[in-house]
Order: sequence, then structure tokens, then C-alpha cells
Amino acid sequence: MTRFFLLLLCLTIAYRAAAAPADTSAYQTQRLKINSLLAERSAKFGQYDLSLSARTGIFGLQTKQDLKNSNDILREIILNDNNIFRELKILMNYKDMQVQEVRNTASTNSKRIQAYQLSIKRLQDQNEALKTQTLQEEDKSGVSTYIIILLSCIIVAGSFFFYSRIRQLKNIQTGNQ
Repeated sequence: MTRFFLLLLCLTIAYRAAAAPADTSAYQTQRLKINSLLAERSAKFGQYDLSLSARTGIFGLQTKQDLKNSNDILREIILNDNNIFRELKILMNYKDMQVQEVRNTASTNSKRIQAYQLSIKRLQDQNEALKTQTLQEEDKSGVSTYIIILLSCIIVAGSFFFYSRIRQLKNIQTGNQ
């Protein structure tokens, strides 16, 4: 059962590690796409300026074809601008997603830190209780040591007393006979 949870934990960490670079690379790809659209827009504006100065008509006047070319280029610029706005919206969604992921990670880390602090506090309380219990046990063992020593002294003194008494009785009995 523990192996299963360890495997699940490892897979979750590996998935997150693989997902983070994918999001970052997608964001970078989107930025490059927008930059290329902006470069294309600048090029179209250069073409538009040239088309405005194009005068292919009689006496150096603009013809309908010149105006049509300018309008077509302007239409392409507008379509390109719409693409830029669409891609910018996607880029902003990526950015919002990254911000949300950072918030979620911060929230998760905060919860984990609080859980660790609670565990540490609980372990400190248990440690204090064990220290108190150890001191009480040491006090009890000190008293029991004194009691054992006292009883040992009483037994030794009693044995000595009875042994000497028995010798006296033997001496008296051997002296009477």
C-alpha cells in the first residue's frame, strides 16, 4: 500500500515537472508568433506608404488601381491587426493561467507549511510530555533505590544480629554440656 502511494507521488511530481516546461514553451511560442505578426504588420505599413505615393496615372495622378492597391494593403493590415488581437488574447490567457498556477502553488505550499508547523508543535508537546514522564520515572527509581538500599541494610543487620545470637546460643549450649 505504501509503495502504491510512493509511486503515485512520484508520478504526480513527474507530471508537474513535465507540464511546467510545456506551458512555458507554449507561452514563448505564442510570443514569437505575435512578434512575427507585428513584423509583418510593419512590412505592410511600408508597402502601404509606397502604394500611397504610387502615381501611375497621367500627369502623375493616382489611378483607381493605385487606390485599390492601397485599400487592399490597408485591408490586409486590418486583418493582420485582428490576428494580432486574437493571438494577444491567447497570450493573456496563458499568462492568466500561469498566475493562477502560481497562486495555487503558493496556496498549496502555505497549507503544507501550516501542516508541518502543526506536526512540529504536536511533536514538541509529545517531547515535553515524555521529558516530564522521564523525570517522574527517575524520581520513582531514586526512591525505589533508597528503599532497596534500606531493606538490604535491614536484612544484613538482621542477618548479622541473628547469626550472632545463634552463635551465642551455641556457645551457651556447648558450655552447659
